[in-house]
Amino acid sequence: MTHNRSDKVASDTIVAVHTKRAVALNAQEPDQAWGAATPVIFCSDWQGKNADLERETQVRVLWAAETIYLRFECRYRELCSFEDSEPNGRRDRLWERDVAEAFLQPHDAAGPYYKEFEVSPNGMWIDLDIFPGGLADLKSGLQSSVWLDRTSRLWVAELAIPMKAITTQFDPKFDWRVNFFRVEGPKEPRFYSAWQPTHTLKPNFHVPQAFGRLQFR
Repeated sequence: MTHNRSDKVASDTIVAVHTKRAVALNAQEPDQAWGAATPVIFCSDWQGKNADLERETQVRVLWAAETIYLRFECRYRELCSFEDSEPNGRRDRLWERDVAEAFLQPHDAAGPYYKEFEVSPNGMWIDLDIFPGGLADLKSGLQSSVWLDRTSRLWVAELAIPMKAITTQFDPKFDWRVNFFRVEGPKEPRFYSAWQPTHTLKPNFHVPQAFGRLQFR
């Protein structure tokens, strides 16, 4: 069977599948739209080493005209979460506990300009605008759903992020840059895993030159 070149997906690329309707967030019983999205899967650390299948992460992406959707399926060995957050679930410095993370850089941004989204196993979240020399609250208006299955040692999170919080010039013809990460463990050495390895000496996810590609189809 032959395939067009456009059908081939490189190892550094994830495909966001288009949906014409809003996707209902339900981490436990996912919307049927997710079935069309092929996941990327990773379980190695930020250097691409020390693979751990019991900490495997799968990520799927959907998109609509005004929203990008992310679904994380996270296997875990142990859980470590904050017990307090703001009333809406936002938690500063969420990365100091277990999280799944997405760094998104639209086509009209470059270098150290990108957006960071994090979610924890108990549903806390944070969204950040990253720029040279600092960060700021993004106030994206994201929505989320999280489900924890202790029997299967699995937690799942779905995020719906308004496109306007990421870019004012969304055009599906242009690829974005993207990377996905996990952090697990109550204290060092924690497990820092990455879809596209950053290859830094110490754990560091903020390496935009290591980001993969996000295609919209």
